[in-house]
Amino acid sequence: MTTPTQKTPAQTGPEPVGDATTATHVVERPRSWWSRAVQALLTQRIVLLAVLIVVLLVVMTILDAAGQLSGSYNADYLAASLISAVPLALLGLAQLIVITSGRGGIDLSVGSIVSLTGIVFGYTYGVMQLPLIVAILITIVAGAIAGGVNGILVSYIGFPALISTLATFYMYRSLALVVSGQKPLNSPSIQDFYDAARAVEIPVVGGALPLVPLGVFTFLIPAVVVVWIALTKTTWGRRVYAIGTNDTAAVWAGLGTRSTRASAYVLSGVISSVVAIYTVAQFASARPDAGTSGNGMALPAITIAVLGGVAITGGIGRVAGVVLAALLIVWLNAGILLLVPGNEGTQMQLFALGAVLIFAALLNGLTKRKYGGI
Repeated sequence: MTTPTQKTPAQTGPEPVGDATTATHVVERPRSWWSRAVQALLTQRIVLLAVLIVVLLVVMTILDAAGQLSGSYNADYLAASLISAVPLALLGLAQLIVITSGRGGIDLSVGSIVSLTGIVFGYTYGVMQLPLIVAILITIVAGAIAGGVNGILVSYIGFPALISTLATFYMYRSLALVVSGQKPLNSPSIQDFYDAARAVEIPVVGGALPLVPLGVFTFLIPAVVVVWIALTKTTWGRRVYAIGTNDTAAVWAGLGTRSTRASAYVLSGVISSVVAIYTVAQFASARPDAGTSGNGMALPAITIAVLGGVAITGGIGRVAGVVLAALLIVWLNAGILLLVPGNEGTQMQLFALGAVLIFAALLNGLTKRKYGGI
């Protein structure tokens, strides 16, 4: 009986690698540095925004040096423009919370809540002469109630957020005009409250840097810290991201999707009331159109949120991205006013805002399709 001869490794050759039906191994070519850099910019929104801010500053500085601007685009001008960044960044944080909660979350009523609660603050502090802390608490409660109405409509009744907040936008705007008699509220105490928005020296550094609006330290930075902690370090924040990522799975997990989503709108109303207090200090009066005049505050806030990397489908968004996006928008608008003076500059700001919103939406879509995240 003969036995089959065994072949040596030299006769059989190397073992096939990969699929059993193929004998060749495909080696993936290493990507170029340019491809890796593009992926890093698209997937790291913070880095991209930082790069865009640097590019903006460089371009405007070159135009300034060439004499193409009507004024100086310098550190003092940039620091002064931060007075506009405070309310926009705060409302961007409000949109971050609401949009991240998912199910088409959006809040078009934030500008009207600013107007309405600003009138509440004007009456309680300026007309009724209540202590400042009491007036602030009443204003915040009013903002929470206004946001709670949105939360009930969206989370418990099931209305689309776009329709619900558009309806309350009109309602709150009308209330602000009716209650105030369509005129600003003013008093000596409100005029003295202007000091809350004055420019101050940065602590420790002193006079080495330009003066910065006090609201950056008393309103913006505390709000940024609170929202960051709430979203990243608490159970509530994890629930917000969870229901925004997969609402059905969150329901099966027993996360309380309705109450969590409603609380997001309540917090949006609270932040809007804080902005109202700031605008009263900024204008030294309680204006019934503070959040709705011109192009309003809601659309710029939504643009800032989307540009900052907040996914309009929910579940994705970072506080740092919103803050950097607010800086980019404010400094871009400041540069446009110097490049195109007068009313034409204001119209160009609206054009730039629309262009940035389209750019941000396309960027978010491209990043999600190509790399699976923002």
